[in-house]
Amino acid sequence: MITLHHLENSRSQRVLWLLEELQLPYEIKRYARDPKTMLAPAELKKVHPLGKSPVITDGELTLAESAAILEYLVERYGDGRLTPPKGSPEYLRFRYWMHYAEGSAMPPLLLKLVFDRVAKGPMPFFIRPVARAIAKGADRAFIGPQLKLHLDYMESELEQNQWFAGEEFSVADIQMSFPLEAARARAGLDASRPRLTAFLQQIHDRPAYQRAVERGGSVMPGR
Repeated sequence: MITLHHLENSRSQRVLWLLEELQLPYEIKRYARDPKTMLAPAELKKVHPLGKSPVITDGELTLAESAAILEYLVERYGDGRLTPPKGSPEYLRFRYWMHYAEGSAMPPLLLKLVFDRVAKGPMPFFIRPVARAIAKGADRAFIGPQLKLHLDYMESELEQNQWFAGEEFSVADIQMSFPLEAARARAGLDASRPRLTAFLQQIHDRPAYQRAVERGGSVMPGR
């Protein structure tokens, strides 16, 4: 039996969604974030040394990292579903977007989250103007331009196909969902990029996505 160690408001929602898409039997073990630090609880370190989510156990196997888990599940249990044929141009795009999501799209979004917290977080009054000036400068000089670059790039890529790997929905779209949800939450993704907003609406309309939200809660990457 597959067990998903599910941390609220986290990347593990993608794994839960894929389990629902494949209609696999699974169990959920839930973990709550520390209300002050928003970090994962120490109990997760009993499952994996890094103490982070997502993590699955499948028999004797313990596996972490979103892309690794998604690829494992679809290769072992997918029976050809949700993956383009190997050797096809679509398969190369599929592998690209599986890595792009965390390797390229998420770093500027994470920086945005960190510097926003620096600007808005509690601190001594005499430090606040300096901290806010640093955060504003970083956003203006680097973070903002990088976010625009990546959002424009993703928008243009969806001009070619309905989904990221091609004309068929795939696990790459599940992997890409988290950075786009994060961008909508904290990086200004809105109707000015119609293809990306349409992509989010399409995934939200999928019955498996809705079942995943019912079981695991909504995704709020800004937290």
